[in-house]
Amino acid sequence: MRVAVADYGAGNLRSLCAALTRAGAEPFVTTAAAEVREAPLAVVAGVGHVAGAAAGLSRTGVDEAIRGRADSGRPLLGICVGMQILFETSDEGGQGLGLLAGPVKRLEAARVPHMGWNTLATRPESRLLDNLDGADVYFAHSYAARPADPQVVTAEVEHDGPVVAAVEFGPVAGVQFHPERSGPAGARYLANLLRWSRSA
Repeated sequence: MRVAVADYGAGNLRSLCAALTRAGAEPFVTTAAAEVREAPLAVVAGVGHVAGAAAGLSRTGVDEAIRGRADSGRPLLGICVGMQILFETSDEGGQGLGLLAGPVKRLEAARVPHMGWNTLATRPESRLLDNLDGADVYFAHSYAARPADPQVVTAEVEHDGPVVAAVEFGPVAGVQFHPERSGPAGARYLANLLRWSRSA
């Protein structure tokens, strides 16, 4: 399966592409809106902050391509900042894509950033998180989504209180953790992602 990895000028795209390749995908990095809109699966990954990511996507029209994918029911995954940009606003500044209702807020924890491994508590109906309940995955973030609809939350972790780790709504999915840095659990997530995308 060809996977369009949207390039907005920041992000750990090389290691993500390597992880997708190991999972059996054919990833390619692109700034072309048409490729992001039409690929069997599109991924928005990255580091940095929502305002910078939004500006990078807007420069190339990829923001509208992503909205078009969601409207037409084509599968989309956001990773880390790529997940945060699916929401409406962020405490870091800037507007998200508004595909999911709710803000992104700074973590209210004694230790910020939330950096390192943490254990997933998942909802059993999520195909993307199949066999990942209790798995340890890797995080590196200071902000997290607070969805307006709790039903979109498919996984949380504990970090001085619950932190949203994964969301799903129709063809749109997001993970706050980094699958490409999460060892066997991350590989499992990406394998689930490809199966989910084929049936979306």
